[in-house]
Amino acid sequence: QGQFAESGGESVQAGGSLRLSCTTSGYYYRHLCMGWFRQSPGKERELIATIDTAGGSDYVVDSLQDRFAISQDRTKDTTSLQMNNLRFEGSGIYYCALDGESWGRSARYCYERLRKFNSWGPGTQVVVSS
Repeated sequence: QGQFAESGGESVQAGGSLRLSCTTSGYYYRHLCMGWFRQSPGKERELIATIDTAGGSDYVVDSLQDRFAISQDRTKDTTSLQMNNLRFEGSGIYYCALDGESWGRSARYCYERLRKFNSWGPGTQVVVSS
């Protein structure tokens, strides 16, 4: 049974940057759909970025494309979310998600599949202060 762990969340001032990481073990990392969800206070958990580790295609929702980026490091079996120019509404718990059956098509396909993900880890908390 594979495992994953989120890390990198912390308190940051508005305008700052953070890099979150999701490190996997027990999976064949190159055959995964991976993504990041965000749950802001009082809001539903939403999928904000995905990557197909097989082909490397990635996707970030339109509202965040200019400031967030998702990437992979195959040497570390890790998927990262780089967040720049963070705003107050970026506060929340960020959760990693993965799917070992839907890889090999596109990050947009991964997005549709990962929306159904429900095997949550503890997440990593981001607090953006003014």
